[in-house]
Amino acid sequence: MELLKIDPLHPDPVVIAHAARVLRAGGLVAFPTETVYGLGANALDANAVARIYEAKGRPAWNPVIAHVATVADAHALVSVWSPDATLLADVFWPGPLTLVLPRAKIVPDIATAGLDAIAIRIPNHPVALALLRAAGRPIAAPSANRFTQVSPTTAQHVISSLGDRVDVVLDGGSSDVGIESSVCDLSGLEPTLLRPGMITRAQLELVLGKPVQSAQRRAQDNNTVSADDANNDRQRSPGMSDRHYAPRADVWLFETAQSGDIARALIDRTRDGIAGRVTALLGHTAALPLTADDVIVRMPDEPAAYARQLYAELHAADDASSALVVIERPPDTDAWLAVLDRLNRAAR
Repeated sequence: MELLKIDPLHPDPVVIAHAARVLRAGGLVAFPTETVYGLGANALDANAVARIYEAKGRPAWNPVIAHVATVADAHALVSVWSPDATLLADVFWPGPLTLVLPRAKIVPDIATAGLDAIAIRIPNHPVALALLRAAGRPIAAPSANRFTQVSPTTAQHVISSLGDRVDVVLDGGSSDVGIESSVCDLSGLEPTLLRPGMITRAQLELVLGKPVQSAQRRAQDNNTVSADDANNDRQRSPGMSDRHYAPRADVWLFETAQSGDIARALIDRTRDGIAGRVTALLGHTAALPLTADDVIVRMPDEPAAYARQLYAELHAADDASSALVVIERPPDTDAWLAVLDRLNRAAR
């Protein structure tokens, strides 16, 4: 594994050219995007994409996102480019939005988990864009970590999770957004938000001028969706496993009003002789009975800042060998939907 430092704003063409050669030869390159670090391979090379699945321990039913440099590159991967896709791409690309569209025949089955649609986005990061242009290929790039673990927002997170399973790691500093992209499915009869991100459903609806369905809400309504359909929604987007984005420690997720119950549970835990450091990610008012060896982190009260910090804190909990992570739930509002999605999956 090669670890190569690179200026995130002005990437060295020599370093980029080397990484691009590795990709064209079928290798794996971890690289920064504005969301999280991606584990990249040539999206049109089935053998290279298979290496992603092997390195991550990723199940075959879970598709990957193809990253491209231009809208024209995206067109080449789809069989039908819809007017809705044009509207969303014009406003949100480059950026943390993935579109799911009917796939073209050139896309190998393994990149879509055998489905009839492909997930695509243009990342908003100078290193990622430079790498895409130099490679001259779409790059399949799920998060650069073992399956279900916390996504990486630094190169060190990548190395800690994947190590020598990666050929090259480009170290471009910390990711700005900090959680994965929103995923909007445009391959069906109506736009559907499969995975929430920092681009919200309300923003998508404003651009499209019509409602955007929520896969999560549809899956909860037995009158409108079958269990098979709900499972299909999960498979059409990465990051939809019931347990995901999870540290090695147990995770307790609680409402502010439940602080007393959590405090009593922590006291009982100590009384029962259960050992191990506790990391607590709290708002600015909650108090818990923790020891000097435990870690208390006061999290931001604004969604984008919270998202930017979340995975770094979960990685820090792993690095500190915490046995338990206790997290106070942020407000249950649309602005916090993406953060709450990650927390709910981490706590399962």
